[in-house]
Amino acid sequence: MFCTQCEQTTRGEGCFIWGACGKSPDVDALQDLLTHALRGLAEVAVTAYRHGVRQAKAGHFACEALFATLTNVNFDEDRFIEYIRETVELRDSLKTVLPADLEWSDVAIFQPADSLEKLVQQGKDAEYNFISQGTGDVDVFSLKLTVLYGLKGIAAYAHHAAELGYHDDRVYDFFYDALAALGRRDLDLNDWVQIALKLGEINLVAMEILDAANTETYGHPVPTQVPITPRPGKAILISGHDLADVEALLQQTAGKGIDVYTHGELLPAHGYPKLKQKYPHLYGHYGTAWQNQTREFNEFPGPIVMTTNCLMPPKSSYRDRVFTLGAVGYPDLKHLQRQDLTPVIHIASAMAGFTEKAADIKTVTTGFARNAVLSVADTVIEAVKQGKIRHFFLVGGCDGAKTERGYYTEFVERVPDDCVVLTLACGKFRFFDKDLGDIGGIPRLMDVGQCNDAYSAIQIALALANAFDTDVNQLPLSMVLSWYEQKAVSILLTLLYLGIQNIRLGPTLPAFISPKVFELLSQTYHLQKITTPDEDLAACLNR
Repeated sequence: MFCTQCEQTTRGEGCFIWGACGKSPDVDALQDLLTHALRGLAEVAVTAYRHGVRQAKAGHFACEALFATLTNVNFDEDRFIEYIRETVELRDSLKTVLPADLEWSDVAIFQPADSLEKLVQQGKDAEYNFISQGTGDVDVFSLKLTVLYGLKGIAAYAHHAAELGYHDDRVYDFFYDALAALGRRDLDLNDWVQIALKLGEINLVAMEILDAANTETYGHPVPTQVPITPRPGKAILISGHDLADVEALLQQTAGKGIDVYTHGELLPAHGYPKLKQKYPHLYGHYGTAWQNQTREFNEFPGPIVMTTNCLMPPKSSYRDRVFTLGAVGYPDLKHLQRQDLTPVIHIASAMAGFTEKAADIKTVTTGFARNAVLSVADTVIEAVKQGKIRHFFLVGGCDGAKTERGYYTEFVERVPDDCVVLTLACGKFRFFDKDLGDIGGIPRLMDVGQCNDAYSAIQIALALANAFDTDVNQLPLSMVLSWYEQKAVSILLTLLYLGIQNIRLGPTLPAFISPKVFELLSQTYHLQKITTPDEDLAACLNR
């Protein structure tokens, strides 16, 4: 196998025998074969929309299918075989509305084999052919991988938006264009740089559409205190990112005496008023980031619903009470449809749930999205002008298991008292429960939301820049980011597309970024690897 898409690849180089995430070589091959099939669908779809034909169903499906190949989403061979066959069916159906005399490349006429063993071999062949195209120019291949992985991030955000009925042809059109371009040999390094930056632009569109889907459906987030101490009662844990799945679970558990707890990136769900106010049994948050789930899920006294990434291979001690939805899958786990979550409810009703009453209830606050922050923009601006607020830090991104990630906890702990920390995504669980106090009328630690709520953070930065009649790079603002999977790649490309300078990235650099490509990004955008908390703090505060 060959996989370099996540931060925890073996020795920081890549996974070549077995995935660090738990992905088997066969699943890796099927994921590569699905990507190969999607490239064929993309070629036909590009030709179709040039003939004035578009199919929203195909766009939504293609995003879900590619999303399934993102790290820690789906490990189920059978599900990937279904995706592969449906991709080919959609491709061939689309061909029927096009002129019959069109010529197609090999990827657009690919036919899946009739057995698992043969499909795995087809996947290995497709992987080898794709890699062999990159042997002539390692830097072009590096950017091809960057684009492919960034597309997986776009696919995730577009899929979440589509689940709420929100679509945008600009996203689907670019998605197909970029997938189809992966097989081209006539594009040079500069061409791929431009495609990568275009990906950043389109990812901003995808995040904007998802933001609209979430806020128009559930209201703009408001600062909300969320208990992280359980209360006695039966319980269900829901993890992932998808708010539509949270709503479905809340609807189906209403009045049944079951508390719903969020896990991981679903903490911000508590900030959406049309969820929190309508469903009081959306009680609290349990646990921290994805890499701790094997311990946390084992200790949770109820069933667990996985809506999106990040699923880890479940332990036998709790796997019989883990359920998957949407693109998520794992062999022998029960996969449900959103419309019927009865099996989850039955298990929750049969289990005792939490039995002990805590003397003290500890809470954290979420919901500091753009509307909440910008509603006090005048207070913030005045505090900056008076010198009460010296600097803003955006410290966020993905969490992971590497010990080097302790850097982010130390960094936040050492941020001076006259500075504000904005955070988002699961990286915040390194420090989300710390009390940093207030400054200038606002909390010093503000949870902006999920990884896709980088859109909110961008809007906050742009609004502040406008208020000070400057650009984002001149603000007293530093971005210290952590990455793990492919959504982080798409967000980083969005920040580069916007011209954001001096981003610090860690805990290690992506294995798929060649030295020359990183040097190019460093020279153009001053992108740099994190060093130590003290050194980076000093550099940020003195720039």
